[in-house]
Amino acid sequence: MAAAEAFFTENNATEAVKYYLNSVLMKRLNPQAYKGLGKAYYTLKKYDKAIESFDKAKEITPFDSELYSELGVCYMAKGNFCKAAKNIIKSIQLDPENTDTQIQLAVCHEIMGEEEMAIMIYGKITETNPDCRKAYVQKATLLMKLDRFEDAINVFRTILKVDKNYHRAYLGIGICFDKFGDMTMAKRYYKKFLKLMPDAVNAKTVMQRLFEINQKQPARENFLKVV
Repeated sequence: MAAAEAFFTENNATEAVKYYLNSVLMKRLNPQAYKGLGKAYYTLKKYDKAIESFDKAKEITPFDSELYSELGVCYMAKGNFCKAAKNIIKSIQLDPENTDTQIQLAVCHEIMGEEEMAIMIYGKITETNPDCRKAYVQKATLLMKLDRFEDAINVFRTILKVDKNYHRAYLGIGICFDKFGDMTMAKRYYKKFLKLMPDAVNAKTVMQRLFEINQKQPARENFLKVV
C-alpha cells in the first residue's frame, strides 16, 4: 500500500495501479486500496474502472464523503452529469462543511447549462464562507461568460477586500471594463495586474492590449480569459 501511494505521489499512476491491485489481493476489504486504485485509474482516464473501484470502496465504507465526491468527478468526466450531481450531493450531505465539494456541484450545474443554479450555489458558499476565494472566482468567471460584467466586477471587488493583492481579480475587472468600453478603468486594472504579475503567462497579451488601447484601436472581442 505504501509503495502504491509513493508511485501515485510521484505521478506514476500505471505503477500505482499494480501495487494497489496487489494490496486488494492481499486484503479484499481494504477501502483505502480501492480508493487509491480509483484515483490512479482516474488519472489514467480509465473512468469505468475508477468508478468500479470507488463503488467497491463504498460498499465497505458507505459513509466516506470523499468516495461520493470522487464518483461525481468520474461521472462528470464521462458526461453523465445526472449521476455526477447525485453523488456530489450525497458527498455534501455527509460532509456539509466541505466547500470544494459544493463548488464541484456548482460546476456540474454550469456544465449542464444551469447557470442560475450554479450562481446560487456559489452565493450560498460565500455567505457561509466569506473567505472562500475559489467560490468568488468561479462565480465571477461565470458571470463574465454570461456577459454580466457589472455583477462580475462587484464579485471581483469583494475578493480584493479579502486579498488586495489577488492578481486575477485585477485582470478580471480590467477585462470587464474593457468589455464595457471604459478604457480608462480597463487600463488602470490591467496595469495593477501587470505590477503584481509581470511574468504571468498572459502578461504579454495584457501588455499588447494596453498598447492597442493607447493606440485607440478597436477592442478585440474575447481576446483573453481569466486563468
